Amino acid sequence: MKWLWIAGGVLVLLVLLVAAVGALLPQSHRATRRARFRQPPEAVFAVLSGPPDWRAGVKAYGNSADGRWWEEDSHGKKITYELVENRPPVRRAIRIADRNLPFGGTWTFDIAPESGGSALRITEDGEIYNVIFRFVSRFVLGYTASIESHFRDLGRKFGETVQIEE
Repeated sequence: MKWLWIAGGVLVLLVLLVAAVGALLPQSHRATRRARFRQPPEAVFAVLSGPPDWRAGVKAYGNSADGRWWEEDSHGKKITYELVENRPPVRRAIRIADRNLPFGGTWTFDIAPESGGSALRITEDGEIYNVIFRFVSRFVLGYTASIESHFRDLGRKFGETVQIEE
């Protein structure tokens, strides 16, 4: 019984430590990565602008009456997005429209022509409101994990192996 109390106390202290460190981290962050594709900018832009059925983490999606759209992951979590900027085929920016999530922010997709294809830079200007999620995002998942996942999924869509750059 004594060991249960000690284990419980250690667990509570660990959660408090994670929350304290998370509270010291900035709420906002910027993360960016770049990758090249053997596709022209128009093809990359078309996939980014179309249905997200190419993304492994998206299990369902749909449009809202107000021009927004939602995506649902494999855990049944829905996120609503809105378009911030749309300049085919060079730039697309989207924002998380749901204010009730523990995170938010914008994603900007910049596409530039390159010899033999194009380069895509994804920039996340994120905000993490929950201090525990802030800790996990910074030290466990990493701020660039979602960006890198997008690149891998896009590479799979095009049948390419993607090299991700800083």
